Amino acid sequence: MRPTNRTRRGAALIAVAAASVLLTSACSGAAAPSGGGDAAAAPGKDDKITITVYSKFTDREYGVVTAGLNKLKAKYPNIEIKHEGNQDDDKLTQSIRGGNPPDVAISFYTDNLGAWCSNGSFQDLKPYIERDKIDLSQIPDAVRNYTEYQGKRCAMPMLADVYGLYYNKDMFAAKGITSPPKTTDEWLEDAKKLTEYNADGSIKVAGFLPSMPFYGNQAQYWAPNFGAPFIGPDGKSDLASNPGWKAMFEFQQKLIDALGGHDKVEKFKAGLGDEYSADNGFQKGKLAMIYDGEFRTAFIKDQAPTLNYATAPAPVLSTMADKYGSAFTTGTIIAIPKGAKNPGAAWELIKQATLDTDTLVDMANGLKNVPSTKASLTSPRLDLQPQFKTFLDMYDSGKLVSNQTTPIGDAHLKAVNDFAEKWQAGSIPDLTEGLKKVDAQIDDELKQKGAGG
Repeated sequence: MRPTNRTRRGAALIAVAAASVLLTSACSGAAAPSGGGDAAAAPGKDDKITITVYSKFTDREYGVVTAGLNKLKAKYPNIEIKHEGNQDDDKLTQSIRGGNPPDVAISFYTDNLGAWCSNGSFQDLKPYIERDKIDLSQIPDAVRNYTEYQGKRCAMPMLADVYGLYYNKDMFAAKGITSPPKTTDEWLEDAKKLTEYNADGSIKVAGFLPSMPFYGNQAQYWAPNFGAPFIGPDGKSDLASNPGWKAMFEFQQKLIDALGGHDKVEKFKAGLGDEYSADNGFQKGKLAMIYDGEFRTAFIKDQAPTLNYATAPAPVLSTMADKYGSAFTTGTIIAIPKGAKNPGAAWELIKQATLDTDTLVDMANGLKNVPSTKASLTSPRLDLQPQFKTFLDMYDSGKLVSNQTTPIGDAHLKAVNDFAEKWQAGSIPDLTEGLKKVDAQIDDELKQKGAGG
């Protein structure tokens, strides 16, 4: 997703802290959750209303989204859309706490949804959905899952991200590799073949760089390919007892060892460009394969148009071959904040931006994100370049997996990614015991948030 959607990682701690502060305030009575209530009436055709929208979009993307939002004027010509870009989750949370929220909130950071839903920061959309008889089955299950929390729908999906494998076709051909890897065993062997070294033994080209967190290598993006859930059926952290996590970290270590060890990998990584710059390692021919979202196709078109590449589903654990084609999904969410001045008009805009096929297709084509309804996936106007179509096919596969929504934001994701970094460096002597400590850390966070106020 576009730089703005992925740079949310950099603001993760700020956003989670802000959401946590708001949750605490809600428990103390300062920001009590909104009750269910009835759906606010839709605006009249002659009502002069200005809808304020907060989003993180900037530059070209801001223009694409603004045009999509303004399609509402075809039905409500007297409504003005005031789209304020570059508003992150921290600013959004502060506006809600201060009693001056926008009418519509657009966020790239789905991990805060559990806190926003549970403390009432985002209003329950059920009354609107029931009144307008919205058929949510047109949205894939996994996408519906990341826009609700414990059965409460407090957001709608605007556009989606899907993650898969990018590979350099010229490098594959030079090594006699005729197809992308489908299993982790094939992935490891291909990574070895594709890696090249300088005369001094340092890495010249890495077949695949397993460092985590780095670029699209985030634990939550890899987890579905190893059958590794964060939270178990009992609501507790499920790392040490789930064989998928052990398999994922052992595979990661095999890749690092195959490249020559942690120090050699870190030295190579230090010479790679920023993820969203033209110097991105894959775009510069320093990486033969990367794991990334569909939005990378837009960066390559703009920054490395001559790159000969293809895309495929990410390889899965060799014992999970039947799951090949599955993918991690997340995406942009849109909601009505608590205290919005024009909730009825806000809902009309949300319907336009999340359910209208033409609006979704225009934004998907402009942003190079996956449109989030089944109807928009089959629109003849959708840009279907081969590399992008891979992600559309995965989105429509019925095998999508999303993050499990929790009241602790991304604290559990950060804990696992921090562990991954230590594991790679060799500072975790016992994998199972190390994961047990992370389980305890996450369970403690869950217990604190679940205690209520």
